[in-house]
Amino acid sequence: MKTHIPYPFELRTERLVIRSPREADAPGLRLAIAESIDALRLWMPWAQAVPALEESQANCKKAVTAFKEGRDHRLHLFLKDPLTFIGCSGLHDIDWRVPKVEIGYWVRTSYSGKGYITEAIREITRYAIEELGMNRVEIRMSAGNTKSRAVPERLGFTFEGQLRNDDRHVDGTLRDTCIYARIREVE
Repeated sequence: MKTHIPYPFELRTERLVIRSPREADAPGLRLAIAESIDALRLWMPWAQAVPALEESQANCKKAVTAFKEGRDHRLHLFLKDPLTFIGCSGLHDIDWRVPKVEIGYWVRTSYSGKGYITEAIREITRYAIEELGMNRVEIRMSAGNTKSRAVPERLGFTFEGQLRNDDRHVDGTLRDTCIYARIREVE
């Protein structure tokens, strides 16, 4: 079992490059958020306004530092040909004691519904279990976010339950949180 994720980091699938953030990703990140702001602001507290380029640059710089220090492992998703920023995922809240991790994700609106997130999460889950030795991979989301819920369901994650009044929606109202998990078979 590994106990850290190296930087720089990269995974590849048939159509995608999944890699650690770089400061140079800021313009692509900003464009993806700008295009997708109406969809993102429903679910993501950080996406209430389109960031200025300088804010995206600072965001990427912070993500690089967090990745290198092992505090958080945001992953940028790119279409291979042509190389186009299409979203984010990541390995978050790693607990090396168990070990377990949570995966999050969002996709640029013009690339939604094409299977890119499912492809990315399949590969990130494989990496987490087979290469990092994670015993548990979780995906959590608002119970009302049916598009996000479809991803772990397509990938065969187990629906473990719904935590009632567990968190707040972006608008401040209470929300329920759904938990899906994939468990590595441990000898």
